[in-house]
Amino acid sequence: MRNLKIVGPEIPNIPWQDRPEGNLDVLWRYDQNPVIPRDLIPCANSIFNSAVVPYGDEFRGVFRVDNKAREMRIHSGSSLDGLNWQIEHEPIEFICHDPEIGNLEYAYDPRVVWIEDRYYVTWCNGYHGPTIGVAYTYDFKDFYQLENAFLPFNRNGVLFPRKIKGNYAMVSRPSDNGHTPFGDIFYSESPDLTYWGKHRHVMSTTGSWQSTKIGAGPIPIETSEGWLLIYHGVLTSCNGFVYHVGAALLDLDQPWKVIARTHPYILSPQTYYECVGDVPNVTFPCAALVDSATGRLAMYYGGADTVTAVAFGYVQELVQFTKDNSI
Repeated sequence: MRNLKIVGPEIPNIPWQDRPEGNLDVLWRYDQNPVIPRDLIPCANSIFNSAVVPYGDEFRGVFRVDNKAREMRIHSGSSLDGLNWQIEHEPIEFICHDPEIGNLEYAYDPRVVWIEDRYYVTWCNGYHGPTIGVAYTYDFKDFYQLENAFLPFNRNGVLFPRKIKGNYAMVSRPSDNGHTPFGDIFYSESPDLTYWGKHRHVMSTTGSWQSTKIGAGPIPIETSEGWLLIYHGVLTSCNGFVYHVGAALLDLDQPWKVIARTHPYILSPQTYYECVGDVPNVTFPCAALVDSATGRLAMYYGGADTVTAVAFGYVQELVQFTKDNSI
């Protein structure tokens, strides 16, 4: 797919490792995984399901840190190379002028995206149950919290990297107050990041590895073939949930319309750090760096709800794989 156009910044210093000889997978793991161990900072029980973005010639991120009291919090972090991270020891304290919204219960599974002139952060925010918190930052030091996007119960709120027909756009996964043995992906729009509507159904669960629930992963990647959405899919085994990674292509103008969707997974729990941890058998994607000049992709994902790992691939190959292996 040599003529594929990828919309986004060039990242010449994107973290990268060539495909291992003989490897035929569309994604391959970094051989030094996990890039963030569970105990990188003193308070941490685990660090996983985290989001990173380019920031000038460096990288910044928002990281899920479950502390040693087993409280779910999100912390800011920085890196020169996208692989070696410095994470703040204290969680983010949002600047919020409404104590009804700013009274933190819990925060986890963040995503980060640049839209127009600032970085927006979304996360699963505790407000009488899980909903989608929204904030923005310019410098990853001060974070300004906005209204929650939706009523409880909702998870996996992921903003698109630009407005669609003048509106902010988000996909999410309505859920429940527990571990949610169900879930489809929905699309919503907002003129101002406060009032959300135009809700549309995007994708349902289907067989095998994505039969129990699905949820959006990294920020959608804009290409000339459509929005490339990497997502997680869950099956219920005799030993509990198993989290896999898949991909879909969505229409550029009407992203609730699915062009193609992978029948096989593109990543699944197979290594020790994906199969053994606080929650075994989890690969949970939350971020993807993409160099638009080369199509190189570095996907960050949580392993076994304990550590953070990276896998590599090419956007061109992933788009073609999704089309060639669609349901």
